[in-house]
Amino acid sequence: MKKKVGVFFGGKSVEHEVSVITGHQVMENIDKTLYDVVPIFIDKDGKWYTGDAIKDFNNFKNRKLNNLIEVTMNPIFGDNILYTHHNKLKKFGKSYSEKLDIIFPAMHGTNGEDGSLMGLFELIGIPYVGCGVMASSVGMDKIVMKSVFKAEGLPIVNYAWFYRKRWVQDQNRILDDIEENIGFPVIVKPANLGSSIGITKASDRESLKKSIDIAVSYDRKIIVEEAIVNLREINCAVIGTGDEVEASLCEEPIGWENIQTFADKYMKGGKGSKGSKASDDSHRIPAELSDDMSKKIQQLAKDSFTALDCSGNARIDFMISDNKEVYVNEINTLPGSLAFHIWKASGLEFKEMLTKMINLAEKVNEERKNNMYIYDVDLYNNMGNNRNNTK
Repeated sequence: MKKKVGVFFGGKSVEHEVSVITGHQVMENIDKTLYDVVPIFIDKDGKWYTGDAIKDFNNFKNRKLNNLIEVTMNPIFGDNILYTHHNKLKKFGKSYSEKLDIIFPAMHGTNGEDGSLMGLFELIGIPYVGCGVMASSVGMDKIVMKSVFKAEGLPIVNYAWFYRKRWVQDQNRILDDIEENIGFPVIVKPANLGSSIGITKASDRESLKKSIDIAVSYDRKIIVEEAIVNLREINCAVIGTGDEVEASLCEEPIGWENIQTFADKYMKGGKGSKGSKASDDSHRIPAELSDDMSKKIQQLAKDSFTALDCSGNARIDFMISDNKEVYVNEINTLPGSLAFHIWKASGLEFKEMLTKMINLAEKVNEERKNNMYIYDVDLYNNMGNNRNNTK
């Protein structure tokens, strides 16, 4: 019997459209001899929908999403059912329900990739693909992520961070600290966004102020990093869980200068584009590196993956300076298009990659069942006796 896989995509996030693309890539390439897909689209207001129209990508391009059913799931352990939203029962005349065997979150950005959805799935106790709550949250927050990498001895660039409120209250002090402790040029980023949204480069105090003003419009936490001059960007994907992980070939995006923009990644055949074939004019796989450098990056990728207790499939981005120093830039716990083109070049086809990710999710879920969640002790009566003794 085929298992029913609920594919979640969309979301209340600036990466909404990217997630819709990834969700359809999953639905199109999943092994249909093993799985039946149940699509769950989350709109920009955070409402959940299902229906056949969601499966057709053209309906998103043409803005023709009709006859959708608003659905929900209960945060009750063992309740793996997708239900009609209770406010919509009268409208549809009958209730909808679909029991799901596993969840495949094809979510990017806040309210999805950041661990919030994963927490719901863990409350329900249903297997889900990808990183858990902690790894997803840490991987999403570039500041916390770098703190973990630094504690684990992984190479990172010099950086500073601050809250939006502090920026509003004390801009000159922040600018002075960055100039003194980091210098120029720098890269300014919102702490909790991906797809290069809100990221800019600053080469002096005035451009730094403008860059921070852009970043604070997207997030309450801002990170400012030392910019590596004449860098090479190298990416490496990792798949697995626990200590059982494997690294892909290294990829080098080409034909870009400074920072890859959202359009570079998703609108020009770049590393997050919708196609299923690696584009030779957008990235080079394998990257032109020495064997020693490739092995070093692959090991750092695995170390980064395990440092955050990741599972499933993630992409780790690196920077190489002109003096051959390697720095871990960031980890993408749910990379655009699931980094399928890197795995395809590494010998793992998209369909097999998705099956492997689902199998890993079931393995992780079985491991969770070995944890003890109940500790029997007569604490109430003991507390009563302790209270009497204190009188």
